[in-house]
Amino acid sequence: GIHRNRTLPPFAAERFDRWFARRSGGGRRGERGRVALFNDTYMTYNYPEIGKAAVKVLEAAGFEVLLPEHRCCGRPMISKGLIATAREHAAYNVEALSAYAAQGIPIVGCEPSCILTFRDEYPDLLDDPRAGELAKSTFMIEEFLVGLQERGELALPFAAAARSILLHGHCHQKALIGSSPSLRVLRLLPGARVEEVDSGCCGMAGSFGYEAEHYALSLAIGERRLFPAVRARGADTEIVAAGVSCRQQIAHGTGRRARHLVEVLADALP
Repeated sequence: GIHRNRTLPPFAAERFDRWFARRSGGGRRGERGRVALFNDTYMTYNYPEIGKAAVKVLEAAGFEVLLPEHRCCGRPMISKGLIATAREHAAYNVEALSAYAAQGIPIVGCEPSCILTFRDEYPDLLDDPRAGELAKSTFMIEEFLVGLQERGELALPFAAAARSILLHGHCHQKALIGSSPSLRVLRLLPGARVEEVDSGCCGMAGSFGYEAEHYALSLAIGERRLFPAVRARGADTEIVAAGVSCRQQIAHGTGRRARHLVEVLADALP
């Protein structure tokens, strides 16, 4: 049922978790403590560069990065009404990740829909007090970094440079935590001029925009504000979007490559 004009995400030559295991021992021993990086499906199999960037940023901030065992967050199942399967995944992940939360180790991620499923749905799906504790210990990477900044505990050696950044906020993220953490962390870059597109949904909405019967509507939604805003920017403007669906939609609708904000942060580090 996928529209013939859609391009599927590429498979990475080397999975992120295998890259991470290969560098085992070469990672930084964090003087600031440890963080568990939730490597979502797309980070693992399609876009490992996002995981590598996250590791670089977190290690530069002084943390040892751990890669926990887990299953899919369950968001795809929830979106299709497969609640029993989603509950099974939630129970598995709470069992696997609660040990980190109990030790005070934050669980940090890059894909909004994955991380926010822990926060929003898990406490409702499960009659398990550990789900609530896990929700309190789970953060988007920009939230985690902004929290450090607010406590005066963040000292990343970003290089100063004139940068123009256009941010498209993810719907799920805007609904639950807002786009302020994304804007704030990008504005830590010296010389950066950061703006946010005044847009709603990109039009992809997970698998919605891939489905043949929704293809035209998906592009029409993107054309309302997002696509024109991206096309109006020159090649010197970095287009940033946290959601994998958003980045795919921007590429399809405008020909421009959008990147995750953690990639932009990593590029500004030595």
